[in-house]
Amino acid sequence: MQPLRGISLKICSVLLFITMASLIKATAHHVPPGQAVFFRSFFAIPVIFAWLWMRGDLRTGLTVNSRLGHFWRGFVGTAAMGLGFAGLGLLPLPEVTAIGYAAPLLVVVFAAMFLNEEVRAFRLFAVALGMVGVTVVLAPRMTLLSGPTVESAAALGAMLVLMGAVCAALAQIYVRKMVQTEQTSAIVFYFSLTATGLSLLTIPFGWVIPLPYEAFLLVIAGLLGGLGQIFLTSAYRFADASVVAPFDYASMLFAILIGYFIFDEVPTIQMLIGASLVILAGVMIIWREHALGLKREKARSGMTPQG
Repeated sequence: MQPLRGISLKICSVLLFITMASLIKATAHHVPPGQAVFFRSFFAIPVIFAWLWMRGDLRTGLTVNSRLGHFWRGFVGTAAMGLGFAGLGLLPLPEVTAIGYAAPLLVVVFAAMFLNEEVRAFRLFAVALGMVGVTVVLAPRMTLLSGPTVESAAALGAMLVLMGAVCAALAQIYVRKMVQTEQTSAIVFYFSLTATGLSLLTIPFGWVIPLPYEAFLLVIAGLLGGLGQIFLTSAYRFADASVVAPFDYASMLFAILIGYFIFDEVPTIQMLIGASLVILAGVMIIWREHALGLKREKARSGMTPQG
């Protein structure tokens, strides 16, 4: 294990993903979400393909055991991406980031529902705390549902991002099941492939001819998305999940800086308070998972016969 290398790769992946989201946001006033999903997915494929080739994993990395499993993971993941991209055009970047933090909290709930994982009081408390934080972030938007057009659009954006977080959590549940029989590299590659195909179904809903600078930004977004996925996958090769996972929340710092300097977005105190609660809850869950992992490892070691 090389924890510092793992942490560095994780932070790089977070920065790449938030930059990708910023590029999508910069084009969202003209380019519809489904078309943005296409660019994000299609231009990630050559990057991921080249990565597999460099690792010598093309043959094993593209082997599939469950085509249906890959499809459903791709379907739910594509829905999460599309909903999130739609929200980026209606809400400030830090707010989208904060609401998106609901996804790992919902994973805990869905794991108990669909994977029969045991969830005890500590994690339930953490999830409840995190959802309070999400509610704090959402509250100003939900009071504006009957307001003027701009305010109604912001409320719609908040709901779209929240639904995207639900879909992202479901996608993670699919991944948890699939890693038992599928190569991680195959999951990454076929997700981009599936998302590309599904995004084409949105053509009848109004794709546009992007301006040259918009096309450039979208292509870069796709390349950064592919690189971000590679950096993320590589991070977990060099350090335990409990070590690198908390650095997901560095995305809030990046989102605030990019939002302020690029999009003239100033986060509200209420949004920062809500985001802090969600981040605290996420860190609590990660810490608890790490502690339980150490206990299980200790128990297994104690059961190992001594020679």
